[in-house]
Amino acid sequence: ANQLGNLWSTLSTIGYESVSTPLAWLGLIAYTFQIYFDFYGYSLMALGLGKILGFDLPENFNHPYISRSMTEFWRRWHITLGSWFREYVYIPLGGNRKGTVRRYINLLATMILGGLWHGANYTFVVWGALHGVALCIHKLFMKFRKSKKSTLIGSVIAGIITYIFVCVCWVF
Repeated sequence: ANQLGNLWSTLSTIGYESVSTPLAWLGLIAYTFQIYFDFYGYSLMALGLGKILGFDLPENFNHPYISRSMTEFWRRWHITLGSWFREYVYIPLGGNRKGTVRRYINLLATMILGGLWHGANYTFVVWGALHGVALCIHKLFMKFRKSKKSTLIGSVIAGIITYIFVCVCWVF
């Protein structure tokens, strides 16, 4: 994780205005995997330490970067934190039981609070809001989608779009 993070750190030291587009994307992808390997590594260590102490802790990551939607991404990324926010923020706000508009407001509020949980800075609020909007767009898309079947090409395209969106959001 740290080796990948060095590329991102180098880019931020150089100054973003003097970095080529391909190098900027390479740095962003490196940062994306640094975040993943850091969190996944911590989670694996916690699982191992838990086993040593006789506890069975829940899985926390399930290959989130192969997700085909933001909904799937959040079911795979930081599973325990997502479950906590669902149980203690989203559902108490009314979840999806209070109508469509309220569902989207609850999703957005939950993700903004998730951003604030990560840090008390506007960049984290933007990150949470972007993820909340993406979740709302996905739910809205699925509501009006005619065919529930997905093709291989459609799944690949959806996966690429989701991955690029997640990468860009990490910038914040």
